[in-house]
Amino acid sequence: MEFRNLRKTGKEIPVVGLGTWEIGGGMMSNSSRDEEAVEALRLGLELGMTLVDTAEMYGAGHSEEIVSRALDGRREKVFVASKVSPSHFAYEDVLRSAKRSLERLKIKQMDLYQLHWPNPRVPIEETMRAMEKLVRDGVTRYIGVSNFSVTQVEEAQAALSREQIVSNQVEYSLVDRSIEPDVLPYCQREGLTVIAYSPLGKGRIPNGRGGPFKVLEEIAAKYGKSRSQVALNWLLNHESLVVIPKAIDKAHVRENAGVVGWRLSPEDSKKLATAFAPE
Repeated sequence: MEFRNLRKTGKEIPVVGLGTWEIGGGMMSNSSRDEEAVEALRLGLELGMTLVDTAEMYGAGHSEEIVSRALDGRREKVFVASKVSPSHFAYEDVLRSAKRSLERLKIKQMDLYQLHWPNPRVPIEETMRAMEKLVRDGVTRYIGVSNFSVTQVEEAQAALSREQIVSNQVEYSLVDRSIEPDVLPYCQREGLTVIAYSPLGKGRIPNGRGGPFKVLEEIAAKYGKSRSQVALNWLLNHESLVVIPKAIDKAHVRENAGVVGWRLSPEDSKKLATAFAPE
């Protein structure tokens, strides 16, 4: 596995991590595939994908419980990230949510705690005051945000008195490049790590037909890699970025782990960028 520095913390995280949306259910708990999910996560950890991202919202907390099972006996080697829901951004609610996440994860400290989505109904100063208390109390090591615009990141950072926001988790893939005009260059300029979720375009990358997908198919054949591996490798050209594809199938987990150890040529990267250029 390859590793990159989390902002300027000195902490190294893998360039390919494990996303968990819909593991343990969507917005409701679903335990029908728990065993399969635990095995997939454990395999990912064994293959070096030691960044696990979850949230209290996923499966109404059940995703965190599944992650706890995968972490059993492996906690010291894993970078654990979770998220607080925007409905819990009031000061006391943030503290309660973090405590409950720790209980479900069965760990003493999260490595990264993130604001899941912006919530303009709660003053950001109140929320960030709670986040700093969590760092001070040892509940989380670092503070991150998710789905925040440049302005929202700036406002959140300005509300912090001691800590720095280390990451912004946003959707990014060949088929969704909406962060490229502003969020991506801002994060690169300011040294924030971009955590790219849905990096395979919610299934569009491996399953899309025609047009730019023909170019993707040709380049994948050239490198002897899958479409998904090429698409993830393309994202990793951005040095301040890591990806967290979700996989519950072991074959897909192994496929995602095969993204490292090679690089697309600048010419092929440009071909992909042009083929998938937003209209």
